[in-house]
Amino acid sequence: MIQRPTVKEQVLQTLEERKGESVSGEMLAEQLGVSRTAVWKAINSLRDAGYTITAGTNRGYCLEEGNELLSAQGIRPFLDEKWIDVPIYTYKTLESTNKTAKQLALENAVHGTTVFSNRQTDGRGRLGRDFFSPDSTGIYMSVLLKPDFDITKSVLVTTAASVAVARAIEKLFDVECKIKWVNDIYIDNRKICGILTEAVTNFESGQIEYVVLGIGINCTPPSGGFPPEIRDIAGAICADPAEAAAFPRNNLAAELINQVLDIVENLPERAFIKEYRERSLVVGQEISVIRNGVPTPGKALYIDNDGALIVQLQKGGMQTLNSGEISIRLT
Repeated sequence: MIQRPTVKEQVLQTLEERKGESVSGEMLAEQLGVSRTAVWKAINSLRDAGYTITAGTNRGYCLEEGNELLSAQGIRPFLDEKWIDVPIYTYKTLESTNKTAKQLALENAVHGTTVFSNRQTDGRGRLGRDFFSPDSTGIYMSVLLKPDFDITKSVLVTTAASVAVARAIEKLFDVECKIKWVNDIYIDNRKICGILTEAVTNFESGQIEYVVLGIGINCTPPSGGFPPEIRDIAGAICADPAEAAAFPRNNLAAELINQVLDIVENLPERAFIKEYRERSLVVGQEISVIRNGVPTPGKALYIDNDGALIVQLQKGGMQTLNSGEISIRLT
């Protein structure tokens, strides 16, 4: 059963659509079919949530420019028409967007359902690492995918997602994104995004039941800087922490949905592989392949049509990497 949006959600939707303009309480009440008191309560609730809404006699309510708290109402106006109805869930705080997306999958959520949180208390990266997810300076999201292919092509999801994220960022910002195999996004040799893909497979058929694609992006640096353990490698799309409040997170969040769902639609065709190769930070570089904490030196030769990395080992022989970790020194 589809729940009707609350008065608060409907008021926010209207204010987002007319951001920077004044909208009278009388017009909002009439449009939504509620009382002026209900509108006033909704406005106060939005202010409590962190939205800067000004009001004045004979002027109405105005959602000021630069209010970039993530919300479904703020994201949806930027979605492409074909994805305009995908379910979007936004939260102030979650343990992990991937964890919540997996719970929704068990409740039969549809393809394209997306979960956002302004903060994660237990964000996870690849290989079980923590993912630093401070309040309101990044985009932490998970997209539920229900592809129609088997487990052998699952590595393509991660590869394609890297290209989708790079496209979304470059569409909105004057930066160049590179990819460190498998799926870390770099700008100016600083990691600004990590991607975690988790799949559930039907073991009898080999078909993937669903994929949860987790994406964490540093939009601006946290006010206190990055923690010491990642300070030498972490970066952000915008280097100035003072820009956090005005960073267009809703616009970027929508573009990430657009690009991810578009690229996954045609995944088996592998049209994105050429671009993935062109964005690679590692091809042609001396690297270390890390297995069980032990590094093995070699050279990254090329990326094959399945997104696997082909490595010439220094000790002799070739190795095809479909997953795992590599180390590369960036200058």
